[in-house]
Amino acid sequence: MQITAFNPLILTQDAQAAKELFETIGFEHKHTKTGINDKDITSFDLKHPDGFRVDVVQVPMPQDMSVIRMNVRDFDEAYQFLLDRGFKNAQGDKVTDTGSSKATLMVSPTGFAISLAEHIRK
Repeated sequence: MQITAFNPLILTQDAQAAKELFETIGFEHKHTKTGINDKDITSFDLKHPDGFRVDVVQVPMPQDMSVIRMNVRDFDEAYQFLLDRGFKNAQGDKVTDTGSSKATLMVSPTGFAISLAEHIRK
């Protein structure tokens, strides 16, 4: 399995405040994706000059949640790898396909989560 990115991802109701916090410590806003899953879900990708990355996602959740974002070259291979180790898809069988990426939230038997994604290269 080829991993292309591995960094923290914060799910929160107040993504703007979290984004601004990271910007004050040197992170630069690199990319925004809106309307994810045909809902009011927005993702901000931030990068620090030293190479660190963090994603902040605006979601309707009762409390913040930190997960690991893991981008891979082959989504299906990584998805099966995690399923084989007891992870469950938090969306049931649904995989979010935005046209530029495939993604879903995978949760381990003990409760930690990995946001699994493949960016579609054209």
